[in-house]
Amino acid sequence: MLRIRLRRVGSTRQPSYRIVVADSGSPRDGRFIEKIGFYNPRTEPAVIEFDEARTLYWLSNGAQPSETVLSMLKKNGTTARLARLRKGETIETLVAEAEAAAKTRVMGSDLRTRRDDIVEQKVSKRAKAKAAAAKAQPARQVQPEPEPVAE
Repeated sequence: MLRIRLRRVGSTRQPSYRIVVADSGSPRDGRFIEKIGFYNPRTEPAVIEFDEARTLYWLSNGAQPSETVLSMLKKNGTTARLARLRKGETIETLVAEAEAAAKTRVMGSDLRTRRDDIVEQKVSKRAKAKAAAAKAQPARQVQPEPEPVAE
């Protein structure tokens, strides 16, 4: 049985995933038939991109998505387009609709990594801590110099 699932790529503690079509008996990061997209959870918002035409092709030919991929497909509207494809709409119109929807999603998003946000938070915490420490220290009292005595 064919599955549409995630294949982990990326270095340690920096995961990103490829959305692949693979045999259900293959290991998670093992052999696959075709790469149809990718998923990067480290950006804000998470980036999910895939080839709509190939996804619809594999779903219409019996490939079963994993739970995670199914939720991504629902979020992007692919499952609704699959139902319309089964009712008789052409794949070209559905793919054009998906591409238009993808362009509007990407235009308004800020694709910084979540790591960048964490670094900014740490820097601001340090600055706040320094300011609090400066306020907590008693102000130095400057003693006036004694005036010279005139003889």
